Amino acid sequence: MIVGTIAKITGPVVVGDGMTGSKMYDVVRVGAEGLMGEIIRLEGDLATIQVYEDTAGLKVGDLVESTEGPLMVELGPGLLSSIYDGVQRPLPVVARQAGDFIERGTTASALDRERKWEFTPSVDAGQELAAGDVVGTVQEGQTILHKVMVPPGMAGRVETVVKAGGYTVDDVVVTLTGGLEVRMSQRWPVRIGRPYARKLDPGTPFLTGMRILDTFFPIAQGGNAIIPGGFGTGKTVTQQSLAKWADVDIIVYVGCGERGNEMTEVLTEFPELEDPKSGAPLMDRTVLVANTSNMPVAAREASIYVGATLAEYYRDMGYNVAMMADSTSRWGEALREVSGRLEEMPGEEGYPAYLATRLAAFYERSGRVKTLGTDERVGSVTMVGAVSPAGGDMSEPMTQNSLRVTGAFWALDTSLAHRRHFPAISWTKSYTLFLGQVRSWYESNVAADWQEYRDRAMFILQKETELQEIVQLVGPDALPESEKIILEIARMLREDFLQQFAFDEVDAYCPPKKAYLMLKAILAFYDASVQALQRGVSLRQVLELPLKDKIAEIKTTPHDEAIEMLPGFAAQISEDIAGIEVL
Repeated sequence: MIVGTIAKITGPVVVGDGMTGSKMYDVVRVGAEGLMGEIIRLEGDLATIQVYEDTAGLKVGDLVESTEGPLMVELGPGLLSSIYDGVQRPLPVVARQAGDFIERGTTASALDRERKWEFTPSVDAGQELAAGDVVGTVQEGQTILHKVMVPPGMAGRVETVVKAGGYTVDDVVVTLTGGLEVRMSQRWPVRIGRPYARKLDPGTPFLTGMRILDTFFPIAQGGNAIIPGGFGTGKTVTQQSLAKWADVDIIVYVGCGERGNEMTEVLTEFPELEDPKSGAPLMDRTVLVANTSNMPVAAREASIYVGATLAEYYRDMGYNVAMMADSTSRWGEALREVSGRLEEMPGEEGYPAYLATRLAAFYERSGRVKTLGTDERVGSVTMVGAVSPAGGDMSEPMTQNSLRVTGAFWALDTSLAHRRHFPAISWTKSYTLFLGQVRSWYESNVAADWQEYRDRAMFILQKETELQEIVQLVGPDALPESEKIILEIARMLREDFLQQFAFDEVDAYCPPKKAYLMLKAILAFYDASVQALQRGVSLRQVLELPLKDKIAEIKTTPHDEAIEMLPGFAAQISEDIAGIEVL
């Protein structure tokens, strides 16, 4: 055991003397209360330690004891429906022990050591197992079958297997040759990505139920995206909508440095939400990591990695996982603060010079993979990170460095939010690099001409932006009717298609088939209107048609009814406009 003493204290950064033999990122216990920390620099027998708790009361000469191992998370049955802090302490358990505020030095097991889980073995004695092979299953919640796997780096022939029955997370369920033991739970260092057999090309879209994302800026399962936006533009609400409606099996939601009232809303709302897929509570397939802005800054930096490791664990079982990080800007601020206390050379705006490297390493942990093991399991981790640029300035380092390493940019627009247009995602600033990868899925499962309609709608919205500049100079009356109709169709696209009510029972989620048919109906109105104008019909006659108002009602029409009605509705629009007589 390595034991040293405190030589220097600077906020959450402590320097321990006499730490010869320590390794980078080893976890240590500091002072009489055993405050948890992590070694982040070694120089001779001095170790610089990032303490995860408030260092008030520590003094020079206090003991520093190394655990001689990195920060690790416990992985096993019981993770789902749990609420953890940034270093995987279960907050409900801590609250029972210490009250509403976490006392310094508080420790609690991440998994319930007493609870017995019904384990069903799936291997027999004499069977050869490789790392990642499933040895049995546990029903976790109502919807998820938890697969107990051989940990990475372990393999051998099965010597003994327990019978089906109730076991705790510490019980050995399988023994392998050489005395190797497979328990119901395992541990993994958070800063190291869990291994996999190989990474696969993403091809299935990460369906969100939000029309602007699924139609205009889709990403693939295993992809990554950022949602940058200023205060009040809807980053948290957007991520909560994604958590509820995204087409994935598991949700890992990390509240990194967010305001306490926002995290309180998440913690009280999520347990009450109903899973639209199963009718069970949404928490049954959700893990929450809550590290609010008043918690120690060093733990905030660790919380992102804790969330990524939890997501990778369920990915290794063959599940599709979505990880929401809200917000990565607070994580960057934690890096900046600790870097300043280490007296490192600052980069742009005071962020550490290695900010881009850390961001790239984090987002690289997303992906669709073939997992370890002899059976064919494919899992994915899709990462969506919120970014909170100060003053909405998208040129600041966190946004720009995130842009370089992620595949989609869902830019929130303050002006849209002020106009009560939600989701306030800008169709002119946002982009996606996944369009080519998911196109074949949409053409096979939605419509062969899906991209054609998507591109036409995008063109109209971009054309509207150009025309608005002319309107501001000379007024709308100066435009010819062929361009006035573009402005009207763009308005319909904005209000009747892109706007979506997150609290409406029907409109909160829109299947891609319905979104496509809605888009087709609006563009059918446009095509028929252009033909009518060419015949000499006035724009006023076209816009007075009662069918135009019915288009706005489609988004709140039940999905099955709308999908059945819309093909005929589009044909009816064309027929009615064609029947208008020239005055």
